[in-house]
Amino acid sequence: MTALPQRTITEPPPPSAELPDWVFPPPQGFFAEDLDHLPDLPAHTELIDGSLVFVGPRNLFHHVVSRELRTALNHFLPADHEILGQMTVKLGARQRPEPDLIVLGPDAPDDPDVTCYDAADVLLTVEVVSKESELRDRQRKPVLYAEAGIPHFWLVEEVNGRPAVYVHELDPATQAYIATGVHHDRLKLMVPFDLDIDLTTLCSSHTR
Repeated sequence: MTALPQRTITEPPPPSAELPDWVFPPPQGFFAEDLDHLPDLPAHTELIDGSLVFVGPRNLFHHVVSRELRTALNHFLPADHEILGQMTVKLGARQRPEPDLIVLGPDAPDDPDVTCYDAADVLLTVEVVSKESELRDRQRKPVLYAEAGIPHFWLVEEVNGRPAVYVHELDPATQAYIATGVHHDRLKLMVPFDLDIDLTTLCSSHTR
């Protein structure tokens, strides 16, 4: 009888490090304030429905359009308003997402140590859709922003290599957003303030 060749069974390598305790949510989920106290939390971590959401890499389109749209909006921003990126917004006890851009109203606190803003401080949220976050950007976040009473929401999508802006306004009777227009080449609005932006220029550096 021919002997069968022997196989060497090896144990899987041990993990290089143990997971930190904060990775495992408490029974009641995380609260908005926890994001300020959890150690070594990855940058741009969001809290949605009491769960931590770790943001994946964004593509070049996302980076360029977010940056250029912020620059363009600054030209039309009222003097007592401010536009910020990479700042979380507390929408509820267990809701603290990080929109790509927010426009703050005149009553927002002017505190250099602030780590997030309340929904009442925010006039407009903007999400630039990426593959990693498309479900959250298109479905969950708009519902949360509307329920928290943020008056305006823009969703920016890549269409044929260019940004298209889907504009929404809050219906106070239903606490839901109403789509008021889709803008491909030019974004000209009277609310939340007068603005006129050539969208075709926002990704010019993206194509170079």
